[in-house]
Amino acid sequence: MKTLRQIITNAANRGVAVGHFNVAETSVLKAVFESAKKLGVPVIIGTSEGEAGFLGRKQAAALVRSLREEYKFPIFINSDHTHSFEEVKKAVAAGYDAILFDGGKLPLAENIRQTKKVVQYVKSKNKNILVEGELGNIGSGSTIRKEFPKGAAIKPEDLTKPEEALKFVKATGVDLLAPAVGNIHGMFKNAPEPALDIERIRAIKKAVKIPLVLHGGSGNTNKDFKAAIKAGISIIHISTELRVAWRKGLERGLRENREELAPYKILAEAVAEVEKVVYTKLRLFN
Repeated sequence: MKTLRQIITNAANRGVAVGHFNVAETSVLKAVFESAKKLGVPVIIGTSEGEAGFLGRKQAAALVRSLREEYKFPIFINSDHTHSFEEVKKAVAAGYDAILFDGGKLPLAENIRQTKKVVQYVKSKNKNILVEGELGNIGSGSTIRKEFPKGAAIKPEDLTKPEEALKFVKATGVDLLAPAVGNIHGMFKNAPEPALDIERIRAIKKAVKIPLVLHGGSGNTNKDFKAAIKAGISIIHISTELRVAWRKGLERGLRENREELAPYKILAEAVAEVEKVVYTKLRLFN
């Protein structure tokens, strides 16, 4: 089976993107895996610090690893938005395939210093674990928003600059880069997502020459996704849309099964709703 690095490289060469989906419990993991299996495409599972805290880091990594080994299927797990060195160490010990150290809100020099420390530590423990760095503030939290998150990079002058991206990548040695290119975490309640800066993606990719990761993909248009992939995005993160679908399915499951006590019967509707979203996104990205 190909490694995660090989799969990402292959995706970039083919002009497609690997879907990355966050999970906090097993019904969502089941939905993501079943959708990827139906399409026969690789997939990355993500757990934020909060999601890992709920599910358990070692337990999450073990579940994904068991699916990969039993089904001989390319499913991997990423420690998404890991903010502290202690959490990085926990992810390494748990057996994660990739780790995003998120210093996006830090000044460039401090982001470089901390990210470089993370890269050196991770590679000293397991050189096969991919390390991703984040450059630029794209907000946080998979929620339905009424306004832009405070401090998020929206104006062109606040987005990631190609020359800063190159400096960051050279200084830290990261395997993957998540830039701020008009993407925002979460979804807006009554407004469309900001358009992605496709030319900026293209310029950053040309400068750094490593795979780029698009965070905050929930709510972006299909047109933007296709253009972003063509410009150099190799991994796309989806979380909020899964949460919306899960809740919609759960509410229907409870409404239609008022006397039911078996969780797996109620959750079947939630799994079905999440599967629809994941299947549609994976088809689009591939």
